[in-house]
Amino acid sequence: MTAAIATEGLTKRYGHRGPHPPGAGGVIEALTDLSIEVREGEVFGFLGPNGSGKTTMIRLLLGYLHPSAGRARVLGLDTEHDGLAIRSRVGYLPGGIALYDTMNGLDLLDYLCRLYRRPPARRAALADRLEMSAATLRRPVRDYSRGMRQKMGVIQALQHDPELAILDEPTEGLDPLMQRAFYDILAELKHEGRTIFLSSHILSEVERVCDRVAIIRHGRLVALQEIGELLDSRKRHVEMRLTGPAPSLAGVPGVSGIHVTDGLVTCQLEGDVRPFLAAIDGAAIRDLTIEPAHLEEAFLEYYAEDLDLADASPGRAAGGGA
Repeated sequence: MTAAIATEGLTKRYGHRGPHPPGAGGVIEALTDLSIEVREGEVFGFLGPNGSGKTTMIRLLLGYLHPSAGRARVLGLDTEHDGLAIRSRVGYLPGGIALYDTMNGLDLLDYLCRLYRRPPARRAALADRLEMSAATLRRPVRDYSRGMRQKMGVIQALQHDPELAILDEPTEGLDPLMQRAFYDILAELKHEGRTIFLSSHILSEVERVCDRVAIIRHGRLVALQEIGELLDSRKRHVEMRLTGPAPSLAGVPGVSGIHVTDGLVTCQLEGDVRPFLAAIDGAAIRDLTIEPAHLEEAFLEYYAEDLDLADASPGRAAGGGA
């Protein structure tokens, strides 16, 4: 399958030009040796907390920044030399989008579409799905709510039917109904073979819409997996309420953290559930809950060290600091 995005050893440093000299001070390495491939026609999630290098990555892909080392190609084009051509073929929604308040919505969409030099083939359908009526689009942008501004951001990123959409926090400010409408739009784009590169802090959103996910930590890639594979490797919480003796779970493959008290059994379950189900066969079970694994647990596992350091900080230990 052809790659819509491919990076090889992509690195970006701030504070020094040229190769990174040994022992140089004041150098910030925002992205380090990042190699990923985004397949055509997939929804790809790109995750990391603030300061992890997500925005730097997006700016490198669009040709707004030049790498300190490595290379990247978008739609087969080199990001260092073909930035203008890339931006004409990609739809981009930046995080915290800023709009021209002096224009009305329709004029603004027309202006932004002219920058792409492509007709707004999807505008009417997007405006209808996101409940931006013709009357609303004739109003000045300065009168728009936060949610309406975000809808404008989505429309301008997709109205020209781009081959690839790079979306940074796309549902920020949208109410639940509009979030659902947005997810439906993504599903349709994927069905039509478009590629989506999605950066979001809403992990349930990424879990819902993405095929694969990359997780970065301090600018380095720490995971790149199919969503299903990533979740299958996580432990699930099990809660079992009984009306009789508790079944023996010690030594059952995949079962750990067993705790039994007053007719309640809790444990952690990893991998194949069949050995666990065989072990509880015949037990007097009143209620059984096996919580599905979630992307949040996987994400926090990769950042456990950072969380431990934050908990051990002097301000946290003294009860101060937010």
